[in-house]
Amino acid sequence: MYQRALQGFEKAWGPKHTSTLETINNLGNLYADQGKLIEAEQMYQRALQGHEKAWGPDLIFTYVPALDTIFNLGLLFERQADIATARTMFSKALRGYEQVFGPNHAESEIVRNKLCALDAILENKAPVEIEELTDDLLTGSSHPDIRKPPSTSKRHKLFRKLGLRSRT
Repeated sequence: MYQRALQGFEKAWGPKHTSTLETINNLGNLYADQGKLIEAEQMYQRALQGHEKAWGPDLIFTYVPALDTIFNLGLLFERQADIATARTMFSKALRGYEQVFGPNHAESEIVRNKLCALDAILENKAPVEIEELTDDLLTGSSHPDIRKPPSTSKRHKLFRKLGLRSRT
């Protein structure tokens, strides 16, 4: 469906129109959700290049859809375990979100938290309380309704959701 919409937008408004670029970003989200990471990165890069051409390399940091694309690239690189590149993308997104919304806005906080999690990964020092909470959840020690611990793969999924790496 996004492919058809993208073709329609490109035909009607051209490849550099903001609606076209947002559809390209959304197509990247779809590919990322499907695990098609190469295609997702191509869509995000294409959207970002279009934003840069439309707004200029400096003004994209004041245009929220461009910032969302930068953030999505950060998520993609984080998922691919390219932590340094993910950190660069998140830093750029944070700079823009703070410029547009201010440092205390929810968007800024989300990106700041992602950066903190990446820093913990880079230092290989995941917060102890998160690991302890995870251990409690997995063993069921603080949850008597849990009869058997979840498999290791669920632990890895939990750490991934938290933006951390498991030490096992």
